[in-house]
Amino acid sequence: MNIRSARVMDVKEIHKLVEYHANNKEMLHRSLSAIYENIQEFVVLESEDNIVGCGALHVSWENLAEIKALAVSDKYKGQGFGRKIVKILQDNAKNLGVSRIFALSFKPKFFIKLGYKIIPKETLPHKIWSECINCHLFSECGEVPLLITLK
Repeated sequence: MNIRSARVMDVKEIHKLVEYHANNKEMLHRSLSAIYENIQEFVVLESEDNIVGCGALHVSWENLAEIKALAVSDKYKGQGFGRKIVKILQDNAKNLGVSRIFALSFKPKFFIKLGYKIIPKETLPHKIWSECINCHLFSECGEVPLLITLK
């Protein structure tokens, strides 16, 4: 198992993984074009040349970034790979000089175990909601906002 920066050639496998979990109502859908446009933000978990996990770090503001599109194949869930992906994304944030990271998640318990705290949606910058406004779940969003301040 290897976690590495994503490459353009990984996009279709990342999309397939994200769509699987989105269809199971575990995360939001991401278009192929959105993944291509943001591929430099992604890391992937590889097993035998297959993408079995992914996550992205998107810088939103001066000292704020978001973890997006965090997914691990069912076969590899519960083995600490999601935690490892988050750790790498947090290290990437530190290297960029960002100490506050948030996530919008349908599974807040995962992030709470990693030290994230639930926060009111209103505390996040309005810029973040520009993506939410275009979501079909906007009026009935079940995602929970969580935040961690890195040391």
